[in-house]
Amino acid sequence: MKSGKRYAEAIKNVDRTALYDVADAIALVKKNASAKFNETVEVHIRTGCDGRHADQQIRGAVVLPHGTGKTVRILVFAKGPKADEAQAAGADYVGAEELIPRIQNDGWLDFDVVVATPDMMGVVGRLGRVLGPKGLMPNPKAGTVTMDVTKAINDIKAGKIEYRLDKTNIIHVPVGKASFTEEQLADNFQTLIDAIMKAKPSTVKGAYLKSVALTSTMGPGVKLNVGKLVN
Repeated sequence: MKSGKRYAEAIKNVDRTALYDVADAIALVKKNASAKFNETVEVHIRTGCDGRHADQQIRGAVVLPHGTGKTVRILVFAKGPKADEAQAAGADYVGAEELIPRIQNDGWLDFDVVVATPDMMGVVGRLGRVLGPKGLMPNPKAGTVTMDVTKAINDIKAGKIEYRLDKTNIIHVPVGKASFTEEQLADNFQTLIDAIMKAKPSTVKGAYLKSVALTSTMGPGVKLNVGKLVN
């Protein structure tokens, strides 16, 4: 658990009964991000979806206007000209079947995103048990199964993030770093919320966004006024 003097001090700044406007929440999260490293600012969205139903699954991707502040390592599964194209576009690693034993047996996972051309998904599928639980399986909805590997790589390096429901129907995503300006974080946050609102399944009953909180890696959560987000 997050504990210690720094967290205890930070939590004093947050009114646990209040629902904050976005601008106030961002300012508070930045103020509370006092660790010695550049903390990540994260959004946690509790939805009214029931992920057990296929028509209420949410999964997609969006390019944040100011990026995530993180250097992303990209692995591309491709062959021939597409492998050459991936190398030219700046992929960190490119390969095919020869990578299977390295990932499966040697536990090599020095990458953050996996992109694959459609013809390679039979190969990548063999890694489902390793990549799946880590959220690394390429997916067409996220734009990571594609023939346009150049666009996929450029988007990811520009700050593309993937969002999806976890088992408890919550979406957890980064929207930048504590070193970002309040305006940059607000732009990134709004871009994400707009994308998630567009992704609302038509079959969801009741409130779609039940609660939204902003937090930094080591800081306490700050709850947002959801009513102002959806109007």
